[in-house]
Amino acid sequence: MKWIYASRACLMAAAVCVSAATGARPAGRVPLPFTIDPYPSTYQPLPRTDMLIVGATILDGAGQRIEDGDVLVRDGKVVAIGHGLKVKGVTVVDAHGRWVTPGIIDVHSHDGVYSIPSTSGDVDSSDVSEISDPNAADTWIEHAVNTQDPAFSVALSSGVTTLQILPGSTPLFSGRSVIVKPVPAADIHAMKFPGAGQGLKMACGENPKSFFGEKGRAPNSRQGEVALVRAAFLKAQDYLQAWREYESGARSKPPARDLKLDTLAGVLTGDIAVHMHCYRSGDLTTMLGVAAEFGFRIRAFHHATEAYKVVGQLKKAGTCVAVWSDWWGFKMELVDAIRENAAIVDAAGGCVMMHSDSATVGQRLTIEAAKAAAAGRRAGLNMPPEHIIRWITSAPAKALGLEDRIGTLAAGRNADLVIWSGDPFSIYTKADQVFIDGALAYDRSTPQRFPGPDLLLGRPESRRVPDPVSGRPEVEPHP
Repeated sequence: MKWIYASRACLMAAAVCVSAATGARPAGRVPLPFTIDPYPSTYQPLPRTDMLIVGATILDGAGQRIEDGDVLVRDGKVVAIGHGLKVKGVTVVDAHGRWVTPGIIDVHSHDGVYSIPSTSGDVDSSDVSEISDPNAADTWIEHAVNTQDPAFSVALSSGVTTLQILPGSTPLFSGRSVIVKPVPAADIHAMKFPGAGQGLKMACGENPKSFFGEKGRAPNSRQGEVALVRAAFLKAQDYLQAWREYESGARSKPPARDLKLDTLAGVLTGDIAVHMHCYRSGDLTTMLGVAAEFGFRIRAFHHATEAYKVVGQLKKAGTCVAVWSDWWGFKMELVDAIRENAAIVDAAGGCVMMHSDSATVGQRLTIEAAKAAAAGRRAGLNMPPEHIIRWITSAPAKALGLEDRIGTLAAGRNADLVIWSGDPFSIYTKADQVFIDGALAYDRSTPQRFPGPDLLLGRPESRRVPDPVSGRPEVEPHP
């Protein structure tokens, strides 16, 4: 089922109001409430550039590496990739000695809701979690995003062109996610990725049971977590059935709206993707069992530090994992984390990607992938650049349900791409130019053309030193 966009006075609300006032069911098929976004995207791309990038080392995000390759972009779309392309009437960009990749996708960001800088005890800097109830499925993280967070412009300058902003991981049901483009905007609607579906952030394991258990509330154990999740989905099944009956005409009046059940019913129909915070292998398989019981798929487990133990079950369920390269030991459920996690899942045929979970890591996702791949190579696994680029491009695009639009450089895809000063998996490499929908969104050689938020206006931009790889001027300090 596709998202149906309407005005804020949405069609569904109007239909329900008419029904309530007259006692009559509105004529025709009634859209289910969770298939309508009352806060549609107002994103408009910047002025686009029809261009031919020539002479680059291209990693297409689908596993191919093209040396001395060309990329043709028109009207915000990739038109062709190959060698020796000859086209008139476009801007030619000389990329000899440089690399081109799809735009980087951060599938797990808290930018805008865990804003930087923050100070100890600074309540206003964080809206990442609604912790009044273990079920916060009625909350939408987009209603809290501060678009002035400097993390967005810093992520953009690091090659990130798409982010999924997630709520935190304290409640069992943490609320709905939003997918955005890191472009300057006064409000979240102008950043929202048009037509992108929402996700539901869920959590299992140590976080929910510890937080609520310490307050003398349920859940205070893993079995308590599962019981609450199952009970919530049982109610969602009944709620969905009632809406189905109203939709078919078997019921004259719509059910009373319940915002929590709207979200969970959307999960049951497949309209809302589940992204779940989960670490231990036993927790992963337990939650896969719950999903199977209620007939939905977990799109991705996030963190999943023991995914390497249960790749077979993950593959069978069609569930991806979003992981770090080397975070370990900061709580008990992390004690079996290994650096080879991503590489082992990948080598066994699983779907794996890197994520940030912090504004700091979100600036360096290529380096996260490089570290994870290096651990794989030390374990004897073949991890070339054209392969691992998928961990931060096509794999997260798949997890977001956007693989037909972003994540790979292919004819018809959005022209979200990055021209790097060198190998993107080198610590010395910088993003020279970043394009979103074929529009130049960031250019390292002219940073004054791309101002960040007010907080960064005072940063020194006069002292420049040559980049050790490309020789291009480097602005210091980099935030």
